[in-house]
Amino acid sequence: MSDSTQDSAPIGAQSVSGAGKKRWYVVHAYSGMEKSVQRALTERITRAGMQDQFGQILVPTEEVVDMKNGHKSVTERRFFPGYVLVEMEMTDETWHLVKNTSKVTGFIGGKSNRPTPLPQHEVDALVRQMQEGVEKPRPKVLYEVGEMVRIKEGPFTDFNGNVEEVNYEKSRVRVSVTIFGRATPVELEFGQLEKV
Repeated sequence: MSDSTQDSAPIGAQSVSGAGKKRWYVVHAYSGMEKSVQRALTERITRAGMQDQFGQILVPTEEVVDMKNGHKSVTERRFFPGYVLVEMEMTDETWHLVKNTSKVTGFIGGKSNRPTPLPQHEVDALVRQMQEGVEKPRPKVLYEVGEMVRIKEGPFTDFNGNVEEVNYEKSRVRVSVTIFGRATPVELEFGQLEKV
């Protein structure tokens, strides 16, 4: 390697004392291909025998509940579409392994050849948020008291009303609908409403 190439190396050869310190880095991937990148990185790390230089590879997601036709369906939603978190020791070899993985466009933060690691407290907050999403999935659509909604299913289809109360535990909303000039409270499921 010539001297001029060494200057553009990701971190220059790390000293032995700096080795063994894994940090979290944000990797930009094609949107919608985060899980594919996660699998590809895991396979490439194993093939290269570099497992000791890498930790976890995370695609930050949470589970969300969607109500359709009275049926609950739980789906996964990405916090940051197009991004993957990689715990790794930053060396020339690890940088090249990640950077040359299919569907990876590069690292985020710092210079392109010297990425900045994420602070540990931000990673901890993300992991905590992911864990809360698994333990208690959030509804896909969030409603607020006083918000105007349209009823799209049931006996009051196409009526508009104001949200009076939201019960996220039961995925139900109490809506005040004006019927014959009178405000009438109607209890509905999330899937029976849409925002106006």
